[in-house]
Amino acid sequence: MSLESQLGDFLYSYEKLIVLGVGNVLKCDDGVGPFIIKKLKDEGIETKKIMFIDAETVPENFTGKIKKEKPSHLIIVDACLMDRQPGEIKIVNKHDFANIGISTHSMSLSFFVRYLEKDGDYRIIFVGIEPESMDYADKPTCVVENAAYEFIDTLKGIL
Repeated sequence: MSLESQLGDFLYSYEKLIVLGVGNVLKCDDGVGPFIIKKLKDEGIETKKIMFIDAETVPENFTGKIKKEKPSHLIIVDACLMDRQPGEIKIVNKHDFANIGISTHSMSLSFFVRYLEKDGDYRIIFVGIEPESMDYADKPTCVVENAAYEFIDTLKGIL
């Protein structure tokens, strides 16, 4: 199933969407989540129905904001180690978080999701992008940046 059809199916009849970018902007491809959020904000498509949050490496700091906004849908975007080709995008169901490697966060994303769901009814997916490099650098590699733009263009086309 293509990225477009998976995102389209997920976002069908959304009422309020939050896209949460997670990652360390000082570690090359690990910063792809915040990179995507910055580019989406630059597009000027944020509305009362669509919100973008750059959570950096501390998504747990935004649980209050997410709960206050009461989104119907939440997309979490981050670099993750999935044994795939660099730049490959995979949509991971919230129940499959345990099968992917995420090492830069103080709170696991599966715990983060369970905490959010305790007080709210959200549809949640995780968009993982396989990193090429996690070395110190202030921007993603070309292959991961291209994947970021593919995700951005696909999301904009659906919204």
